Amino acid sequence: MHDHDTSERLASYADVLAGELPDTWTSSYLPPDAKDDLAELSERIWDLDLVADSLAERPLRQAAVLSRTDGAQLVLLERHDDRHGFLVAAVAPRALPDEAYRAVPEPNGIALADDPFLSAEQVAGDLLLRYDSALAQVRHNALGGIQPSQPDRLVLTWQQDGSIATAPVDDKAGTVLEANGFIQDPQSGIYRLGADDTRRQARALRAIGPQLDALGIGTALQHPAGRTAPTSAPAPATPAPAGARTPTTRTR
Repeated sequence: MHDHDTSERLASYADVLAGELPDTWTSSYLPPDAKDDLAELSERIWDLDLVADSLAERPLRQAAVLSRTDGAQLVLLERHDDRHGFLVAAVAPRALPDEAYRAVPEPNGIALADDPFLSAEQVAGDLLLRYDSALAQVRHNALGGIQPSQPDRLVLTWQQDGSIATAPVDDKAGTVLEANGFIQDPQSGIYRLGADDTRRQARALRAIGPQLDALGIGTALQHPAGRTAPTSAPAPATPAPAGARTPTTRTR
């Protein structure tokens, strides 16, 4: 039988924790009757240690999901031992292919005490650092050499076939790209602008700059070795290298 007090405690703790983490996070509670959502969430919990052991003993029956504006997610769940507090783990992005996770270390979850304020410091100083590093590496793997974008900076990369590819981190930039002829791959999330009509391609590049700038998003154009941009395209800017850590063997 579901314990109402436990669900209230879990949801309240998640709300406070989300408000104390750096950047902007929101929380949502998944009750026991959300079986499909809980099952899908269980498949994406990015852990092979403490949280995985807990789920092996007892499947996920309720959870709170913390979501950051760039799509990163954490899951908060009950402990089922004699200790008080909760467990928190990273959630793997839904859209990225399995191949992108190879050789990327698991950002394994941690145990939290009953105090959400102290726990926020623990999450920010430990789990989030490892999670963001793993996310950067996985997204880079999925992009196949395309530099990842940031919330305030869209990186466009010329491809060898003459097309242009980019991976925005939010829907605002994606909407602008689609309005100017970019097509999104639903699996990788990458947007591409074909090279079949170079004038149309150049017009699109000229158009998206001001539109993204109005949203507070800058642009950078990256060229592979041996290629130069059409004179009508925006001037290139060198993107900052993506943060990444030395990978270890990972089995997903």
